[in-house]
Amino acid sequence: MDLIFPILSAVLQAASFSLDKVILSFKKIDFRGYIGVSFPLIFFINLLIFFTFDPPISRELIYKTFWWLFASVALTIASNVIYYRALKRDKLSEMEVIGLLTALPVIIFSGLAFSDERNYFILIPALIASAAIVWSHLKKGHLLIKKDTLPFLIWSLTMAPLAAAVSKILLSDWNPISLEMLRMGAVTAAVAPFFQKQIKTISAHAIWFLVLTNVLTSIAWILFYFSYQRLGIVYTMLLFSIQPILVYFAAIFILKEKIDRKKIIAFAIALLSIAIAQFYTQA
Repeated sequence: MDLIFPILSAVLQAASFSLDKVILSFKKIDFRGYIGVSFPLIFFINLLIFFTFDPPISRELIYKTFWWLFASVALTIASNVIYYRALKRDKLSEMEVIGLLTALPVIIFSGLAFSDERNYFILIPALIASAAIVWSHLKKGHLLIKKDTLPFLIWSLTMAPLAAAVSKILLSDWNPISLEMLRMGAVTAAVAPFFQKQIKTISAHAIWFLVLTNVLTSIAWILFYFSYQRLGIVYTMLLFSIQPILVYFAAIFILKEKIDRKKIIAFAIALLSIAIAQFYTQA
């Protein structure tokens, strides 16, 4: 039953990611305006989810984990600004593969930092799947990255493992719904003053697309954190590798991007790795 969390999260994130690119490309929305609208929307959506399910939260818990919460908020703000700046200028499929490259350092760091993440029947397939993604992005032995995308790649490879570790630590005490509501409230309060001017450039028609994509991503992140909490980081990252397959279908059929044979092979390897891990963990 717990497998539904990362799988459904991957489906929703793929849909949201594809819609993000459509919005930024066809609606002529600047990434600053996108962030200025999206964070308040995400907070409002998370607030609705919070009141619907009424998960536990307390002042004592906030005080106990304050500095971990602060670190999580800071990493979230920086990651989103760098991500949407890069997404505005790069191909959908290329951005998704770059994002997936972060799985490799996240898996390695998590396996080293947390003893409960060292199940080798999961760890090894996860590393194989992530290595296949790295291979699929090589062009004649080199990793080709656009200038505007380079900060996102560097940030992701260095900070993603820390962000995953911070989330795991927080989720040992927090309910994912409560955590995401509080975290996004803090992020919204921090970024809103800096992006208010750009909000005016977004048309009323585009707002509905933004509402849809942020509903998808809000639910996806909550499910993702439930998976972190119940299955662990490594297993979540392995199962989440199905997301690019869905994004590639969107990129190919909706945005008319070209099919890359190496990436299709890499994703097939990822699926096989998931099957192997699932077989041995159920045996």
